[in-house]
Amino acid sequence: MPKPEKTRWYCTECGADSPKWEGRCPNCGAWNTMFEERVPTASQKGKTSGRRADHQHAVPVSAIQGGEEQRIPMPSGELNRVLGGGLVTGSLVLIGGEPGIGKSTLVLQNILSIKSRRILYISGEESAAQLKMRADRIGRMSDNVFIACDTSLESIFTHIAEVEPQLIIIDSIQTIASEMLDSAPGSVSQVRECSAQLLRYAKESNVPVILIGHINKEGSIAGPKVLEHIVDAVLQFEGDRHYMYRILRGIKNRFGSTSELGIYEMCQRGLREVTNPSEMLLSQSPEELSGVAIGVTMEGLRPFLIEAQALVSTAAYGTPQRSVTGFDQRRMNMLLAVLEKRAGFKLVQKDVFLNIAGGLRVNDPALDLSVIAAILSSNIDVAISRRTCMAGEVGLSGEIRPVTRLEQRILEAEKLGMERILVPPHNLKGVDRSRFSIAIEEVNKVETALRLLFA
Repeated sequence: MPKPEKTRWYCTECGADSPKWEGRCPNCGAWNTMFEERVPTASQKGKTSGRRADHQHAVPVSAIQGGEEQRIPMPSGELNRVLGGGLVTGSLVLIGGEPGIGKSTLVLQNILSIKSRRILYISGEESAAQLKMRADRIGRMSDNVFIACDTSLESIFTHIAEVEPQLIIIDSIQTIASEMLDSAPGSVSQVRECSAQLLRYAKESNVPVILIGHINKEGSIAGPKVLEHIVDAVLQFEGDRHYMYRILRGIKNRFGSTSELGIYEMCQRGLREVTNPSEMLLSQSPEELSGVAIGVTMEGLRPFLIEAQALVSTAAYGTPQRSVTGFDQRRMNMLLAVLEKRAGFKLVQKDVFLNIAGGLRVNDPALDLSVIAAILSSNIDVAISRRTCMAGEVGLSGEIRPVTRLEQRILEAEKLGMERILVPPHNLKGVDRSRFSIAIEEVNKVETALRLLFA
């Protein structure tokens, strides 16, 4: 009698396994994430683990030869910024994002501009004709980029042996499956095994591999969490498809900082780099309207100016609404409580709508002061000068708390023609104010800032 196939239950979040179904993962505590998969036999395990590196002996850390990692400069300066200076040889990079956000376009237009390396693009979702149409739309052609449409891991290694590429693109990792496993593509075991095989090849051959991945409905990378642990860098491509701006954000980077981000604009011919986002995010209308305040925010090491737009109106149905786009709603509720308790403005029976212009989502606490100013400007229907900007975190007692990298914020505001900036007082210790032509006004309380703005 043939032996019955064994199955185990795997968690899609952390990759932990269990011999039986459980409503809650015993390892990470996530609910309803256990899925059943077949367990590979001993012969299959031996085949999948055949690509092993030669045995290496352990050496003391003092005997290891150090040095800087070799990087491949990418044609996009924004992508280089997020990667930390370029693509490290032998690294495994994962790029994730919503469907249709532009992940494949970003990768394709970069590799088509690299003329000095042989590149292999493996597509498991699109045909070669579709990729050719996209290359025609981008307007770039290359003879050193090879396209292969395949979903078998073994066939992919055959293509690699034939082409001998110096850079590999896998689009996408959830469509690749190994013939040694019986589970479907995109399952926990397939994603884990295919990623591990590609990582082993990248480290042995010193060839960088870029994986394009899907995300789930919660916005995180689809598949087991072990996928993000395996790769060297995780880049998230964010943005609303109804807006033209896209943000490339580093979530994990073993070879650089995760505080950098790149900003792109979706155009007819692909993605265009936005080198000065402040000019794109600020309205060019000369008319001053109430409910608009300009704040200086930081994303990584890059400062830029952004508009906080607010609309305050009387609640039509008795229960006031609180609607927020691009900002934390709980933080806005806290700022409304500070306005009522510390400044004496009653907004309990009024609807408050807040929008961060440009479709971006900002988490910088230095935007608190401009949010409060925009809400109060709409409430009393008095416009704030478009040559005035501000940066400051608001505490629960109504004080304006210091922010990071204030000098860079002031320089950015001065470069864009601002005449006045409101800043916390404790940030200016040891700062030479004579080198700034912009008027710097210190505010230590919310009521002081409001008095300066609406005097």
